[in-house]
Amino acid sequence: DYKGKVVLLNFWATWCGPCKVEIPEFVEAYSHYRDRGFVILGVLSQDDPAPQELREFTSAYNMNYPVFKQNEELEDAFGSLWALPTSFIIDRDGSICTKHMGPVSREMLEREIKGLL
Repeated sequence: DYKGKVVLLNFWATWCGPCKVEIPEFVEAYSHYRDRGFVILGVLSQDDPAPQELREFTSAYNMNYPVFKQNEELEDAFGSLWALPTSFIIDRDGSICTKHMGPVSREMLEREIKGLL
């Protein structure tokens, strides 16, 4: 569905402190670059809040990008995660360019995606 886009695939959890630090950075980056073919997909991992709790969390953090729960297909494709947050930067052809374990700053994200956009 996202072929032709530069994708940040971010595995996160509502209980994850470093995830909460990077989310505002992602919100800003997504607002700035989405019109240029950049997509952020937030994958809720190792967490199972009630639907209302998840809506409240995404609203409180102004998450303006799609968020969904991890499923078996994603787990098979990306393997077990040792740390949260874990992010993958995927180019327009669907190739994984970078994997980050730990929070990603907006500056780091911009450095990596500018050449791909």
